[in-house]
Amino acid sequence: MPDSPADNYYRASSNAFAPQPELTGTHRVDLCVIGGGFTGLSAALAAAEAGLSVILLEAETIGFGASGRNGGQLIPGLRWSLRELAASFGINRAKAVFALALTARDLVHGRITRHGIACDLRPGHLEAAHKPAHFAEMCREVELRRSVLGDEALEIIAPADMAQHVGTDQYHGGVLDHGGGHFHPLNYALGLAQACLAAGVRICERSRVTGLEPDGQVETRTANGTVSSAHAVIACDSWTGDLIPTLGSYTVPIMNYNIATAPLSPALADAIMPSNLAVADSRFVLNYYRLSADRRLIFGGGEKYSQSVPADIGAFVRPHMTRLFPALGAIPIDFAWGGVVSVTANRLPHLGRRGNCYFAHGFSGHGALLTTLAGELIAEALTGETQRFGLFEALPHKRFPGGKLLQRPLAALGLIYYAMRDRL
Repeated sequence: MPDSPADNYYRASSNAFAPQPELTGTHRVDLCVIGGGFTGLSAALAAAEAGLSVILLEAETIGFGASGRNGGQLIPGLRWSLRELAASFGINRAKAVFALALTARDLVHGRITRHGIACDLRPGHLEAAHKPAHFAEMCREVELRRSVLGDEALEIIAPADMAQHVGTDQYHGGVLDHGGGHFHPLNYALGLAQACLAAGVRICERSRVTGLEPDGQVETRTANGTVSSAHAVIACDSWTGDLIPTLGSYTVPIMNYNIATAPLSPALADAIMPSNLAVADSRFVLNYYRLSADRRLIFGGGEKYSQSVPADIGAFVRPHMTRLFPALGAIPIDFAWGGVVSVTANRLPHLGRRGNCYFAHGFSGHGALLTTLAGELIAEALTGETQRFGLFEALPHKRFPGGKLLQRPLAALGLIYYAMRDRL
């Protein structure tokens, strides 16, 4: 969905990045990457570092999609807990998959440090328990991760101690992951793009793909150019099905909305977010929020399962914020924007290969970290190291039922059911 710096806080506060030319003419490279978000940029960068020639095509501008619109929350792990993975796949496979997912936090931190990316990186992510039962489940998960994975980054926060981290009495404890955190997502994307250019990647913006032949020598066409490549990467998330239609049935798009308040006074910012963590609660339709570098509260809350955009995004999100923080009722909202998140049926990311095209989509709200890992796993697979990519590729996925006409309405009904169960 188009927006402007007047709507999207990230665009209004983005680092300088020179516009890249549109694709014209015919080109032959080792790898064509389609999509200029975290996944595509990470795949392009890692592939170029491995010695491959790479062209990256972006339909709009770098970070235009979810990578430049998300809440900026760095949440280690997966949407499934280690306990849930073990119940479905056995403890050994669960350990391998979850341990691989956790490496994403080190990859992102490593890229930021190595390339000097100025993206307001801050440590610490707090999962806040919406119900006492959720807190008990969180505590069991912490003990399992400590015993099975040796994960010492997790700290259990008792209900009485939550006020040290968040200025509301509506939570029943939580878990602080010191390996998580928050950042300015668009500036991270632009930093990756700058690193891609330095590594020899050719980036073409305003170059929407109009045709793709995935078998044999891959042919990727835009309005004014063609790329012939041994392999391609489809890194379009919610728009993956536009290029390979059979993949479209594995995810459904969910509209997600964020607001950024006017800058808060130091006293008010300290009152509601005393330890400057990123916070997400355990609701099915979760609230998530954090402070920006200039002390705005960036808050995401509520989801829509239709593609229609609220007439007033700020008015749509504000009630979720003020239920937690009544003191913000009179604070102006300076920015309000939205974007599309793709969700799989089981809420695990969907990675795989069709012909000579690799793909990764359906990160289901955990994309700020996992996308960088997915891109680098694809680059590994391209150079013959397929074991780690295979761990994610082998995760079972089902198509949403209903076919092209009913798929989204049926999925929406299921999501609404869980959201209502949350409220009840």
